[in-house]
Amino acid sequence: MEYIASDYWKAYESIIPKEKLIQTKAETFTVEGYNSLFRHFLARMRRKAKCYSKKVEMLKYSILLLMHYRNNTLYIFN
Repeated sequence: MEYIASDYWKAYESIIPKEKLIQTKAETFTVEGYNSLFRHFLARMRRKAKCYSKKVEMLKYSILLLMHYRNNTLYIFN
């Protein structure tokens, strides 16, 4: 069975079925870390007025480029 991990925000309890909901910070820690990383390095994830992506494809490529850079698997600079 698949589960949905969330924090303790009350609205999740009314939307997600109880048998699928796990409310814990331990399961959301990694996701929140990545969200913070994206907001820090990618301006297009922070503001809607400037530096935003008009195409989902460009957002996808920006995230992939950042992940390759952070994982040291970006070989175009070697």
